[in-house]
Amino acid sequence: MNFAWTPEQEAIREAILQVCKPFDAAYWLERDRNGGFPLDFHKAIADAGWLGVCMPEAYGGSGLGIQEAAIMVQAISESGAGMSGVSAIHMNIFGLNPVVVFGTEEQKRRILPPLISGKEKACFAVTEPNTGLNTTQLKTFAKKTADGYVVNGRKVWISTAQVTEKMLLLARTTPLEDVKKPTDGLSLFYTNLDRRYVDVKEIEKLGRKAVDSNELFIDNLPIPQEDLIGEEGQGFRAILHSMNPERALAAAGAIGLGRVALKRAAEYAGERIIFDRPIGKNQGVQHPLAKCWMELEAANLMVMNAAWRYDQGLPCGAESNAAKYLSGEAGFRACETAVLTHGGFGYAKEYHVERYFREAMLLRIAPISTQLIMCYIAEKVLGLPKSY
Repeated sequence: MNFAWTPEQEAIREAILQVCKPFDAAYWLERDRNGGFPLDFHKAIADAGWLGVCMPEAYGGSGLGIQEAAIMVQAISESGAGMSGVSAIHMNIFGLNPVVVFGTEEQKRRILPPLISGKEKACFAVTEPNTGLNTTQLKTFAKKTADGYVVNGRKVWISTAQVTEKMLLLARTTPLEDVKKPTDGLSLFYTNLDRRYVDVKEIEKLGRKAVDSNELFIDNLPIPQEDLIGEEGQGFRAILHSMNPERALAAAGAIGLGRVALKRAAEYAGERIIFDRPIGKNQGVQHPLAKCWMELEAANLMVMNAAWRYDQGLPCGAESNAAKYLSGEAGFRACETAVLTHGGFGYAKEYHVERYFREAMLLRIAPISTQLIMCYIAEKVLGLPKSY
């Protein structure tokens, strides 16, 4: 067993940190204040060749694994970009795994190169307002036509839809009452986000203002047959190929966010003089920060374990969910502790830690709640009866 990174992995981290260097804390503070998708940041990552880190080399990607992607995501977040930076490019990293696994050769050659090069952006249109995490109950329906499908329905919490040209859409193609299993009858499409048929409404939210979140109202959207990914009715199976990587990479982002918050807190504690001594000389300040470091590094081991297992083709559902839970909690506590270490100044935007704190809340909620993770572990790992 070897916990050391390879020279290539070390080089990935350093390369990403260099790309992120021009996008400093002041840049992300301005984005947090005024909003607006970080197109220049997205372009810098694309121009450096990192958008297709996990995509096959045959289509312009790097052909690396989720472990390398986790290192990349962690470095972006840790650079100070936080979840704003991560969310600007996350779809490019893991979102099109279903296309890689289930797409035809024609689809791969048509879909992957523009996304990898940064010429196109895509959103992940799965969640609905009235179903939440109960994906089998999706109401958006794709009705079969002579040359494809016509889709009607609603989606919610769809990141980047204000600026994307494409969407990976999960919709029901067979009514729920007509299938043997609720996971059947869902189909996956990669298609144009045609604004003549899709009304995109931005949602005002707590943090990560740089990357928009939206509700989509889909009204008779035509989808050609060639945009169906995999078999009709087997979309739930296809989408699962994105879920474990998504959780591992969200967890990596949480670790990076906790680390940058902890770094700022430690620096402040060492410099801030109260009662003629640095506040960091007090155990009441030191110990919470030390505890945060231990929690972050322990959670990070689970992140890398989950990513490694995925890359090896091993079962990784429990590890990916555990990584998301542990990292979300550790990242949140680190950001909270960073705010408290700064005292009143922690509440001021210019010290940045309050922004990290707001973004950390996201990682306790999405892409899966802490409660549902514990239900999964209880049922799938411990063998307890399903509780919901």
